[in-house]
Amino acid sequence: MKRLRLGALDVTSIGLGSAPLGGLFAPVSDADAEATLARAWALGVRFFDTAPLYGFGLAERRLGAFLRQQKRDSYVISTKVGRLLRAPDGAAAEDEHYKGTPRERPVFDFSHDGVMRSVEESLERLGLDRVDVLLVHDPDDHYDEAVTGAFRALQRLREAGTVKAIGAGMNQSEMPVRFAEAVPVDCFLLAGRYTLLDQGALEALFPLCQARNIGILLGGIYNSGILANPRTGAKFNYQDADAALMARALELDELCRRHDTELKAAALQFCMAHPAVTVAVLGARNAGEVADNIAMSEKAVPAAFWQELRARKLVDARAPLPGGT
Repeated sequence: MKRLRLGALDVTSIGLGSAPLGGLFAPVSDADAEATLARAWALGVRFFDTAPLYGFGLAERRLGAFLRQQKRDSYVISTKVGRLLRAPDGAAAEDEHYKGTPRERPVFDFSHDGVMRSVEESLERLGLDRVDVLLVHDPDDHYDEAVTGAFRALQRLREAGTVKAIGAGMNQSEMPVRFAEAVPVDCFLLAGRYTLLDQGALEALFPLCQARNIGILLGGIYNSGILANPRTGAKFNYQDADAALMARALELDELCRRHDTELKAAALQFCMAHPAVTVAVLGARNAGEVADNIAMSEKAVPAAFWQELRARKLVDARAPLPGGT
């Protein structure tokens, strides 16, 4: 698998996102989680992303149990700060997104001390002595506290050599621009904002990151499922997709079929073609999905498909296409 540089780190161009292993939308068994991680490893994936939010600690525990069996310097792991997991006073209601989880629920805390506690607790759940990348997670409504608290803590950890890279993980492309201008970050995990359906990152974030050598870990490439299987009930950005988005996804799917290719292959290869993207972070809930994702990254997509995509103006004219189309 192709390898690239993320600051001081050597990373694979495809990484495994662990939100599905935390029970995103449906429970995942321990056996399926272990098989998913084993298949990813066997296929050459060496970048793994997690967070306390994913299954409220479940994804971190499952990922750590697998990675503890591997040589520590043979992989790169990222996790996130900004949420502490705490048991509620009463019974824990089932979460809207994560199923089959522990009782704890996330509480926002972007303070310096809260971030340091978050790191300690993540390491305990992972059973590891360190992580490589730390990201401030979803600080959409907490910009000031993230800059003065969370990022101050992360910079201290990076200066001490405890972590190699810091940044933010978000579902928007506007605030990361502000962070890049205020804090010396190494990377951003951007979810869902550079896809076949949404190229908002082209406006300001990607040019800035290229100019400053800030890596992009790109998640949400299938926009929560609509670009993997456009059908009734498909998700976009973790919610049910509206009619307009469904129509666009179906148009893209029809174009793929006419060129004898698959929408997932086109969606993934479109994202990986942008030079700002360092790692395509792909979630999977079973071994078959991992293998399929890797296959989609390698599947031949005809040049004629990209040419028609461009001619029909189905993507932003500034978006680079595979093969320089």
